[in-house]
Amino acid sequence: MPAVDSLTSLILLALRLVALAGAAYAVFHAARQRPDAFTAVDKLTKPVWLGILVVALLVVFVFGAVNFIGLLGVVAVCVYLVDVRPKVDAIQRGPRW
Repeated sequence: MPAVDSLTSLILLALRLVALAGAAYAVFHAARQRPDAFTAVDKLTKPVWLGILVVALLVVFVFGAVNFIGLLGVVAVCVYLVDVRPKVDAIQRGPRW
């Protein structure tokens, strides 16, 4: 069943690339934000989030996105992208009318 093995490999590669792209975007986004925006929305500080995201990026790069350690990195990136990023963006944009 070489076709199944190659299909599985392609799917795992695609998942790894998506996880790497998401982690790289999260690091880039966090690096560009003002430090006071993180504490204004009652989240961890900017250096802490940058540390978490850089470690997550390295973990996903080294271990992939589908094993236990890789999933921890993916979860950290998802928490930033779903919870922290929208609040940091909203506080820097101000109220919408």
